[in-house]
Amino acid sequence: MTRGPAELTVEAVRYEVDGHTLLHGVDLTARPGETVGVVGPNGSGKTTLLRCVYGTLRPTAGRVLLDGADAAALGAKERARRVAVVPQDAAGTFGLTVREVVAMGRSPHKRFWEQDGPEDRRQVAGALERVGAAGYAERRFEELSGGERQRALVARALVQEPGLLALDEPTNHLDIRYQLEVLGLVRGLPATALLVLHDLNLAASFCDRLYVLSAGRVVAAGPPGEVLDEALLAEVYGVRTRVGVHPTTGAPSIVYLP
Repeated sequence: MTRGPAELTVEAVRYEVDGHTLLHGVDLTARPGETVGVVGPNGSGKTTLLRCVYGTLRPTAGRVLLDGADAAALGAKERARRVAVVPQDAAGTFGLTVREVVAMGRSPHKRFWEQDGPEDRRQVAGALERVGAAGYAERRFEELSGGERQRALVARALVQEPGLLALDEPTNHLDIRYQLEVLGLVRGLPATALLVLHDLNLAASFCDRLYVLSAGRVVAAGPPGEVLDEALLAEVYGVRTRVGVHPTTGAPSIVYLP
């Protein structure tokens, strides 16, 4: 069964490891169909938060809700039906073709050891075409460039038909053309999207709302035009900027100053 866009609620999530607190009571919401960005400097807790959302890390305190249900109580297969992940790396893909890697995304919709059917093959072919990877579908995944791998991982997430798409630096290794195409594709999907991004101009252009993390705390949240100002960027990133308005898109446009 295909779900509609999910509602994500992160309530007072705290995460500690080895006596160090990486997240300090983070609250976050993503309404159905929204594209929400998480930004902040290196070490601010962005990837840790994303991993708590999709379940590879369990919060020390607080909880993550998907459509009002506690995500920690969901089984692995049910969680995979609801949440698709585009990670920074791609474990478990050695020796597989791109088509086989993408087809892995259909697993939550099938019984154990069930073979791919016509609908699975249709979904895989469509996703490969949408991300521009159809031309190298039979190549080994480990032979690809970084950008080609990233497109294949996005295609794998698409075929899960998730309610929530969680992406950790989805534009990593992509040239400008494919950065724009992938983020435009994410915005056009019938799913809620939570993205960790480093590029603030891309975040401003493609995200409905932003959460700014610093040292494991949310220091600002809201539409990009309300969040990204020169004082905040100086405080969080330690850089001088000029923030204007893009003449075509109307999104904030950030110029970094020496």
